[in-house]
Amino acid sequence: MKEEMKQAGRRHFLKIAATAGAGLLLSTGGLTGDGTRADAAETAVGTVPTRPFGRSGVRVSILSLGGMFDIPSNQLLLKQALRWGVTYWDTADCYGGGRSEKGIGKFFKRYPEKRSQVFLVTKSDKRDPRGMTRLLERSLERLQTDYIDLYFLHGVRRISELTGATRAWAEEAKRAGRIRLFGFSTHSNMEACMLAAARLDWIDGIMMKYNYRLMHEPRMKAAVQACVAAGIGLTAMKTQGGGVVTAATESELRVAGHFLKKGYTGSQAKLKAVWKNPHIASICSQMPNMDILMANTAAAMNTTALSAADMNLLRRLDRETASTYCAGCADICEACLAAAVPVADIMRYLMYRRNYGDAQRAAAHFARLPRKVRRRLTTTDYRPAEKRCPRRMPIGRLMAEAARELGDGRIRS
Repeated sequence: MKEEMKQAGRRHFLKIAATAGAGLLLSTGGLTGDGTRADAAETAVGTVPTRPFGRSGVRVSILSLGGMFDIPSNQLLLKQALRWGVTYWDTADCYGGGRSEKGIGKFFKRYPEKRSQVFLVTKSDKRDPRGMTRLLERSLERLQTDYIDLYFLHGVRRISELTGATRAWAEEAKRAGRIRLFGFSTHSNMEACMLAAARLDWIDGIMMKYNYRLMHEPRMKAAVQACVAAGIGLTAMKTQGGGVVTAATESELRVAGHFLKKGYTGSQAKLKAVWKNPHIASICSQMPNMDILMANTAAAMNTTALSAADMNLLRRLDRETASTYCAGCADICEACLAAAVPVADIMRYLMYRRNYGDAQRAAAHFARLPRKVRRRLTTTDYRPAEKRCPRRMPIGRLMAEAARELGDGRIRS
């Protein structure tokens, strides 16, 4: 059944891609079996729409190319992304051990005229000004550019990670022309971080988890509205709402079948659900191959909006599968544990392995946790956290599974 859905989905999005962009597929320039192409016009007839990015005065494509894949070996994909109007590119200093940035730099070195067409985002894992400066300089060198359009602090958990020194650093980097805009990405405690950032006057952009599950939550709605009022540009990530428990439930198959009958896949429908909110400037999506790039750009260019019935179906799916998805509200579950365990982060690593199929990335993140933290995974009492979890997740079982799956059954130092 799942394989039939997959094949049907591919046929449908190929059909959409052929029509949604008024000649979208024709703009590939004739892709051959070995991935090469003949010369073709540089601009597609139809391209991905754009939206304003907060108060910046910049318009960005509503679909962003997430850079967590083998970019050096996928240069054709970058060129095709530009043809289809995917001009917002997202990377980070740590993606692929630096290969992501180097891959984009390889592209700009070969096509320097393309740099001005791209809204380029990269991120810093460091928080201190000296470390941020070092990573920024390294990123500029790798990316073969002399400026970054939007520079993020990566994976902010609490607004206290941004200090007066951070603001001074960002303002100096802007004066020097090294960055144009500044902000942060956040996977945990997103709403609190967003609400606090809206009270500042120097945050230009935020990237946060946002999908058909989270967009209806009152706190997320309030956080988005506060950022909009403050002029902060918003980028959504993790928009498929995939969780740490993967299973082809009847609910998921029912939703997939519903949208296939309407002409697009369930994955495309979940993108369109996020775009229904006009305040989300862009969706950052990992698109490591031409099929996914084609499917997502087709969804972005298709002007048919989801109906109220469609949105209600997705909300029903969320209710029926709530316990499979971690919403990242770390302050709720982690605060009531007797020992410090980064539950939300470990849930994310499990998602990388199970939902993204990226076991190597998941294990690498897990290995960076201190040995004493990894030891606590199987000895901590998670019952208080499970009682407080809004989504009723089986936290204790999942932490034990993480220790086994991500650590390969062993605790390493």
